[in-house]
Amino acid sequence: MKEKIVYMCMSTDVIHGGHISIINKAKKLGKLIIGVLSDEAVSSYKRFPLVPYEERKILYQNLDGVYKVVEQKELSYKKNLEIYKPDYVVHGDNWKSGYQKPIREEVIEIISSYGGQLVEYPYSKDQKYKDIDDMMRRELSLPNIRCQRLRKVLDMKGLITVMEAHSGLTGLIVEKTTINEEHGGLKQFDAMWVSSLCDSTEKGKPDIELVDMTSRFRTIDDIMEVTTKPIIFDGDTGGLKEHFVYTVRTLERMGVSMVIIEDKIGLKKNSLFGTEVEQTQDDIENFCEKIKAGKLAQKSKDFMICARIESLILEVGLEDALKRARAYVKAGADAIMIHSRKKEPDEIFDFVDKFRSENKITPIVVVPTSFNSVTEEEFKKHGVNIVIYANQLIRAAFPAMQNVAKSILQNHRAKEVDDICISIKDIITLIPEDY
Repeated sequence: MKEKIVYMCMSTDVIHGGHISIINKAKKLGKLIIGVLSDEAVSSYKRFPLVPYEERKILYQNLDGVYKVVEQKELSYKKNLEIYKPDYVVHGDNWKSGYQKPIREEVIEIISSYGGQLVEYPYSKDQKYKDIDDMMRRELSLPNIRCQRLRKVLDMKGLITVMEAHSGLTGLIVEKTTINEEHGGLKQFDAMWVSSLCDSTEKGKPDIELVDMTSRFRTIDDIMEVTTKPIIFDGDTGGLKEHFVYTVRTLERMGVSMVIIEDKIGLKKNSLFGTEVEQTQDDIENFCEKIKAGKLAQKSKDFMICARIESLILEVGLEDALKRARAYVKAGADAIMIHSRKKEPDEIFDFVDKFRSENKITPIVVVPTSFNSVTEEEFKKHGVNIVIYANQLIRAAFPAMQNVAKSILQNHRAKEVDDICISIKDIITLIPEDY
């Protein structure tokens, strides 16, 4: 009789006793094929893989009794099941509910069509295995590992989403918020944006670079202490060239992945005011010198400097924006951010399309605060790589808190606001005890 084919999917970068146990059971059923999830697939639904795909593949190839190791590019098993048509698919019983449930249902449908069978073993809930995963998660928060992750996740996914955080609590929200996708898997934010606007607003100060860097670095510390995801820092104009080099060194040492600086000089005014207020764009040569100084100051190749172009904001035209983009990339900018205050994305797409026709590599960043009807899929189609949701959390928090305060004043008690307030128990659960 033909030996049965057994298929398992694995994503872990640390093989422990629980994994060995289920592998040993699976190989008794026949010739065991292990599908190793790609880095992109792993990072889409759980923590960033500390061990890249190629090395994880070697781990499984060296396990006794494994017949073949193949790549599984997506959370869906469909492509590999159609290729190998295994007699058995083996998995723990932990995917009967939650984000993996649709994937399980798809597996059952596919293998049932040709007479295959799903074999499920009890999922190990041993605390020591959870401790291992927690240890690996904590390692992701180390400065050198966190700093390099932005480049890696960009390479893996092509387009990443970034949400603003202005405190440890909002950092935890960005870190932990996930949704179950319709066809299986989780969706989550890839990184955090530490905005000068939100930092200033949180402190009740105007957004004119009034909050000094020492205070802003403290915000980063608060966020980093309780999170693991990469951080992009809003550097405003970067200040004087001589000061910017020290900002770069400090951010890199802290573990920040990218700083974005805008090509304006003088007293900062928020870009969304456009030409309604006096704003002065820096000349190209001077801004290029600032970029060059920042690149010379950094110690590793991982840290990124992004040049933010204000030409569309100041209504000086697309050609000026493209001219500046070329010069800034030549000066060493690792990414280009293009900004607009118009509700329609036309001028953003015009810039991206023309820039991409001559530069396929340099990442492009957008902040769709005004042109917020555009989906991430549309941005990706045009060649955008980073989408930053720059201020939505703080804008949502203000009216919510104001409404609670008004309700208490009106009703002379707090009972009426209970339904719109998170419970103390949920707050306590959100905040990790191990920090």
